Amino acid sequence: MRLQDKTAFITGAGSGLGREAAERFADEGATIVAADIDLEAAETTVDRIESAGGDGTAVDLDVRDADAVHAAVDETAETMGLDIILNNAGVSHERADVEDIDEPERDQVIDINIKGVWNGCHAAIPHFKEQGSGAIVNTASLAGVIGSPQLSAYSLSKGAVVNFTRAIAAEIGPHGIRANAVCPAVTETSMARSGRSDEEWAALEEKMAQQYPLRRLGQPEDIANAMLFLASDEAAWITGQKLVVDGGFSCA
Repeated sequence: MRLQDKTAFITGAGSGLGREAAERFADEGATIVAADIDLEAAETTVDRIESAGGDGTAVDLDVRDADAVHAAVDETAETMGLDIILNNAGVSHERADVEDIDEPERDQVIDINIKGVWNGCHAAIPHFKEQGSGAIVNTASLAGVIGSPQLSAYSLSKGAVVNFTRAIAAEIGPHGIRANAVCPAVTETSMARSGRSDEEWAALEEKMAQQYPLRRLGQPEDIANAMLFLASDEAAWITGQKLVVDGGFSCA
């Protein structure tokens, strides 16, 4: 198994890409700490992992709270060890022109998407330095690479994640620690479908799929597989990279 005897701390693990990654990592032998602001959702993720024969623990966590993130990561490192952190928790916002996005909405996106990633890395890196190894995977977005009109705050936050990942990769590489970012295009998750009926989503999905050379949107497993690769020893000489997983959208 690719993650046998490793422990992975995953934020936003209660749904979407976080849950898919947690289950995928567990399938490959990792012990999972599933952290989410929705504890019940995180517990459901752990139940699914354990039902499949894996090991996991659910943690109630708001990634905006630096002290809470440090406490949760410290406890994980001290009781289970820490090999991987996947800073995945994130939010978007309704599409709107930049001047129509108000400060509270902007700040929520920045606080979760940027500060949450910072907090996770800030907490994990001392443990990784002490042991001389570790893998950081940050969930960014294609919007952080090429920008997305009417998603300006989201694009701002994910662009910051990409460059932050590059910066820390150069800084912590000499300590045996890797840091990479995954940059998905539109993926079929609850966040993408938010506010849309099944019929509305089906029509939109069919329309959007025509913009992708592979003629479909991403599925959570497409992104989780990329996260798994970057977290695994198969990517031992890969750091500071943004892995775009977009069905060819950015080359069309």
